[in-house]
Amino acid sequence: MGFPDCYGGYPRTIQPGPLNLITDVSGVQVGHTTLSGGDVHTGVTVLLPHGGDTFHEKCRAAVHVINGYGKSAGLVQVAEMGTVETPIFFTNTLSVGTVFTAAVRYMLERNEDIGRKAGTVNPVVFECNDGTLNDIRLLSVQESDVFRALESAGTRFEEGAVGAGTGMSCYDLKGGIGSSSRVFRIHGRQYTLGTLLLTNFGSLDQLLVGGIPVGRRYLDAREQEPEKGSCIVVLATDAPLSGRQLLRVAKRAQSGLARTGSCTGNGSGEIALAFSTAGRVPHASAGEPLAMERLHDDDLNMVFRAAVESTEESVLSSMIHAPHTVGRGGAQRRSLREVLDAVDFRF
Repeated sequence: MGFPDCYGGYPRTIQPGPLNLITDVSGVQVGHTTLSGGDVHTGVTVLLPHGGDTFHEKCRAAVHVINGYGKSAGLVQVAEMGTVETPIFFTNTLSVGTVFTAAVRYMLERNEDIGRKAGTVNPVVFECNDGTLNDIRLLSVQESDVFRALESAGTRFEEGAVGAGTGMSCYDLKGGIGSSSRVFRIHGRQYTLGTLLLTNFGSLDQLLVGGIPVGRRYLDAREQEPEKGSCIVVLATDAPLSGRQLLRVAKRAQSGLARTGSCTGNGSGEIALAFSTAGRVPHASAGEPLAMERLHDDDLNMVFRAAVESTEESVLSSMIHAPHTVGRGGAQRRSLREVLDAVDFRF
């Protein structure tokens, strides 16, 4: 997956994992439910941080709000407690409530102590506004769609106009779900970092592909839309990192977005969440201090580079895998492939 080699091969400085997807991080799974037809172009995407009980074995996590024009749920507790305890969900803006309720039902079915002995649960639900291509007022996403996405989760998944990305736009082209990964070594040990993005931001005149101003090369006299929208970035790694270090990793997502041309517009909501599958945090105290392995801060540069590169490629991957789409009221979004072919792009 990732950026196709037919355009000359993406200029990476760190090699991707075998799938070049976030699921190259062991235990991570992704699933979609896609709703597409007529004026409906929307859906649900779900990411499982690991294959076990996420409520009782939480992942260390941190969240960074790049620009807060958004309506996501669950971020306050992630920022305060430094953990993720449920799958991570993605959908459109007006479906956050529906997906949140389905996420609660999913967790209640698997944990009899929630709401009784163990307190409540904190689902994380991310959103972007797909209203250009999708009639968002129809509230098409149902709880059953969330369960279908969960049931479909696996290590291999589609990118582009699928799941929550079905109706999203990016740089005035078709956006959606994008993913990438990087594998690297620190002191002789191999680690993986992967990203999953929901892209719905930017204007075409800003678009850079590998630093090349592809958007400006393609533009004609058409009037451009102002930058708006959102982008959700989830970064997963098996490197042992503390919550503070994960926050530093999450902040690097902004550099990856900027490398594609984004200046994070006033009406755009960019949020990054980073988590580690190493050193899971038990829900209840064992009556003794927790042992916590973590990398030294001096060794984080490779992690940061991987986060920036993977985020950048995931933006482009979300667009290159999405087809030309006609949506609500005849609104259209071209594929990045059409643009690259039109300008005869090659690295």
